Amino acid sequence: MDARTGRVARVNAGAAHQAFAVLPWGPASTIPGPVLILAPHPDDESLGTGGLIATLVAGGQPPFVMIMTDGAGSHPNSVAYPPARLRAVREAEAASACAALGLPQDRLDFMRLPDTAAPMAGPAFEVAVAQIAACARIIGARSVLASWAHDPHCDHLATHRMAAAVCRTVTLAHWAYPVWGWTLPASHALPPAAYAGFRLDITPYLPAKRAAIAAHRSQYAGLITDDPAGFVLPPRLLSIFDRPFETFIRLR
Repeated sequence: MDARTGRVARVNAGAAHQAFAVLPWGPASTIPGPVLILAPHPDDESLGTGGLIATLVAGGQPPFVMIMTDGAGSHPNSVAYPPARLRAVREAEAASACAALGLPQDRLDFMRLPDTAAPMAGPAFEVAVAQIAACARIIGARSVLASWAHDPHCDHLATHRMAAAVCRTVTLAHWAYPVWGWTLPASHALPPAAYAGFRLDITPYLPAKRAAIAAHRSQYAGLITDDPAGFVLPPRLLSIFDRPFETFIRLR
């Protein structure tokens, strides 16, 4: 707050990134388990939470990972990989990635919402929220971990909103992890916020995380070659998630 005007100072992404960088170190148990992880797309589970997944598995507390969208929107102009085939490829990649992290096969599920069109309101949104809540109850979840509200992607925002809605119906701690939010320009304005959370040292599991990210071959240039405008994981993002720590933000 500005002492002269009484107004809350504007916050930008640069300030948020700096706040994330100085969050205290903490163990994975800082997030009360069992943990339900919501990943907007196949690959977000590896990018944002791969180290956490491997850590929890090694500690005998494997999380449950739910992939929210079908991933079929990454290469919309491909003839060789039409939506049904691309969805199957991306789900197989996610399964391989989670296996590289040690996650048991029965701890992974797919919501199959439309990529780039995950609902943010309305009946389809309510159905998805009910499915997530049912999963949380079945596994006895104490925490839900979902994408950060300020990730600049519609499916990431939808996933955040679903997690928040679930927490209004089920007693869960709500945590967030940034993915694309790390790439926001420093000057990008954000709502004023105090960031609480922790950083997890994933040094022992960084090789497994790298293997998990590499398993998402369709998101690298070279596998799908007939859609020049198709999505490719950018080197800048990959370098961010090659760090020996992951950041988690406590929302509720």
